[in-house]
Amino acid sequence: MTTPRIAPVDPPNSPGRRLRVIGILGGSSDQATAEYYRRLNDAVRDRLGGWNTAELIINSLNFALAERWVRNGQWDEAAASLGARARALEAAGAEILICVSNTLHRVADAFASGLGIPFVHIVDPTAEAIRAAGLRRVALLGTKPVMATDYLKRRYAERFGVEILVPDSSQQDEVDRIIFDELCRGRFMPESKAFYLEIVDQLRARGAAGVILGCTEIPLLIGQDDRPDMPMFDTAALHVNAVVQLALQ
Repeated sequence: MTTPRIAPVDPPNSPGRRLRVIGILGGSSDQATAEYYRRLNDAVRDRLGGWNTAELIINSLNFALAERWVRNGQWDEAAASLGARARALEAAGAEILICVSNTLHRVADAFASGLGIPFVHIVDPTAEAIRAAGLRRVALLGTKPVMATDYLKRRYAERFGVEILVPDSSQQDEVDRIIFDELCRGRFMPESKAFYLEIVDQLRARGAAGVILGCTEIPLLIGQDDRPDMPMFDTAALHVNAVVQLALQ
């Protein structure tokens, strides 16, 4: 599914305008963080024209920490570290908070707790786009914790009425391996792309009417052009559009 561009509201070459500062919990991975940086600036430029770009503060963690948290189930440590980083972003002047990782949203309630600034959850704009497309059953690709546990699937179901389908366990293992060992290192292999698209086709055969690219590195490998008749919901792009709308209010 192609994410709609934000319609400009100011004339081209408009002077700089006050924007709310977006705080980014980044580094998980650096590939996704760089893509968020580019997309956030592009979205503001598309909206305001001229030389306008986003007001951003990035706290980028060492990805080795995130890899250890996720693969060893060290979620309490993840929550504590991300909470400290979120508070540091607010103290530095951030007025909105986002996290570039679907996986680390497992501890979002903990790391966003007690902040005085709004936190934009990655599921919400994605689920709203799915509902706007009139879909109720979609597939989800992501890391093993995203696919195998219910912390994101439950939010889609309980808040938005969206049913989630996922690959089988062995397929989840390979999807996860490709994310960590290839995509997070900037490696985009044709055989891995073919595998992902085969999984998409199998999930469609099982009744999925669309697919959530539920890891922010996945859109670097596959996209709507690869399956024009299967709506793809790019969580990174939808997240960016939602936070930019908020920053411009």
